[in-house]
Amino acid sequence: MDLKPNDASVEKWDNVIGEDAGVFSFNIKEIWRYRDLMGMFVKKDIITYYKQTILGPIWFVLQPVLTTLMFVVVFGNIAKISTNGIPPVLFYLSSLTLWNYFADTFNLTSKTFIDNAPIFGKVYFPRMVLPISKLISGLIKFLVQFALFLIVWVYFIATRDSIHPNMYILYFPLIIIMVAAISLGMGIIVTSLTTKYRDLTFLVTFGIQLLMYATPVIYPISIASPRKQFWLWLNPLTSLFELFKYGFLGNGVVSYGWLLYTVVFSLVLLVFGFIIFGKVEKKFIDTV
Repeated sequence: MDLKPNDASVEKWDNVIGEDAGVFSFNIKEIWRYRDLMGMFVKKDIITYYKQTILGPIWFVLQPVLTTLMFVVVFGNIAKISTNGIPPVLFYLSSLTLWNYFADTFNLTSKTFIDNAPIFGKVYFPRMVLPISKLISGLIKFLVQFALFLIVWVYFIATRDSIHPNMYILYFPLIIIMVAAISLGMGIIVTSLTTKYRDLTFLVTFGIQLLMYATPVIYPISIASPRKQFWLWLNPLTSLFELFKYGFLGNGVVSYGWLLYTVVFSLVLLVFGFIIFGKVEKKFIDTV
């Protein structure tokens, strides 16, 4: 006797993998069920970072220190770029702390499909688990570097009169959320496109370097002409970096209009990233 679709004896599956999902198929509950796997990926990222190195996790702190010193020499002493009265060490360290989180997260999430194709081809789990795990592991590294920044920050507050923290420091959680959203959105869009256009993988590193110079990392936006400032504000990261430096250092430009632009931009970018990622993850194994 044939079984009807609603027959009680028909086996019901907990998960059905197919291409009939809607346009926006991001399933938060499913990702939450795989939180243990996500935790494993985060632990793996942290351990792999300093595995087989002499200094180990000290590199988390040493990297921004060395980069900051290089910036002080190159951009401060040689190029003579103004920091608006802020000690160069503190100015560059504050910018690099935030920039490293964005750049590392974007760089790692942009390689999700290419680097993990063998795993994706063998076992099923929500593919979004991997980019989110990169976001979390990057946040852990950021907190370590941020702790270093706070130590230097407190020292300069105690020894200099040019540092003036203010209430805008309360925007810190929003800044981190927005930086995370932009880096994740850009990363999953790029990794989705690289399944067909491998050239993008070679352009990511170069693109990040260019974007750093279009973001007020090595300079305050106030030293640019009004016309150049407009183009710099179009970069959604600009308002976040300026707000971060204004809150902690008391020196920067705060614009609620451009901050609103950044929030809207990041949300649209993130939604678009989820959509294109959801479409590609169902078919990417045939093209990678």
